[in-house]
Amino acid sequence: MSEVLTEIRGTAGLITLDRPRAMNALSLNMIRELTATLLAWAGDMRVQRVAVRGMGKEGPFGTFCAGGDIRFFHQAVLDGDWRLVDFFTEEYTLNHLIHAYPKPYAVFMDGVVMGGGMGISAHGSDDSLRIATERTKMAMPETAIGLFPDVGGGWFLARCPGRIGEYLALTGQAIFGADAVAARLADIVLDSSELPAAWDAFTTTDGYEQLRERRLQAERPVSALAARRADIDHFFALPTVPDIVSALEADGSAWARDTAALLRTRSPLMLHVALEHVRRARHMTLAADLRMERDMVRHCFSMRPGRAGETFEGIRARVIDKDHTPRWNPARIEDVTPEMVQAFFASPWPPHAHPLRALA
Repeated sequence: MSEVLTEIRGTAGLITLDRPRAMNALSLNMIRELTATLLAWAGDMRVQRVAVRGMGKEGPFGTFCAGGDIRFFHQAVLDGDWRLVDFFTEEYTLNHLIHAYPKPYAVFMDGVVMGGGMGISAHGSDDSLRIATERTKMAMPETAIGLFPDVGGGWFLARCPGRIGEYLALTGQAIFGADAVAARLADIVLDSSELPAAWDAFTTTDGYEQLRERRLQAERPVSALAARRADIDHFFALPTVPDIVSALEADGSAWARDTAALLRTRSPLMLHVALEHVRRARHMTLAADLRMERDMVRHCFSMRPGRAGETFEGIRARVIDKDHTPRWNPARIEDVTPEMVQAFFASPWPPHAHPLRALA
């Protein structure tokens, strides 16, 4: 049974992620179905615009997408399943397809929007529409599982105002609808009760234009993230992860103390990698960032038994065994060396053989 439902209604192509028991976490088959559908609709004159939503446990909306299927990642490493290699190449290709899509692309980001869910919602064109709600819970929590914010995360986080991108990348902190607008990761906040009518309105040209007009006229909602902007910019502009953490720990505020404590729970190595990633991506195109991320993720997963690394250990601790005591290596932020970090940015492929060489 397909986990991606599609229909053409009116002048719109409508996509529903239909894996509610897994919070619509993306599988390789879902990525392939999404890609095939978007490619087909790009040349279909009946489809003037595309919208994507998630199926919740009680019906449409309620959950958008919780990310990639990390249980599959863990099992693939154990089994030496090379579909894991295809997963990231095809997922990043899909992210770029959405970024370059020739038709307006809307996402109804109700409920959880994390990881891979950000990859299919953050990359639309200027004509696109990213709708959040009061139930939106958005995050790039990868450092908690020994990974980095991928799916183009370096590129879109680097383009958040000030140092919000570094803050979100390192902490993995969840933000909400108003915060997402403040971070430029959403365009408008609608009440969740309005979503069924907005979904139906999107199928007509007039309805779509009215939604866009609401986006242009909407006042910016009150955001706790925006209110904290001065502190975020102060601390997360510092040069290194040890500098950031030591400054937070030296500060007397509860927010600084709690933020430092949170960072101490993340993978020390991947905190350094994530900071370097966002700062490099700030000066890159999305295509270049995705190629860099494909290099990085190759270093995160080993298909050889006994060489699991930070990501395998993080997934084990957080999702598989759920003991929440990952054995990070190195164990301390201060023990990470520049050589350890730079190894993630060395490409395993020459340019002519890179799996994402065709992205432009």
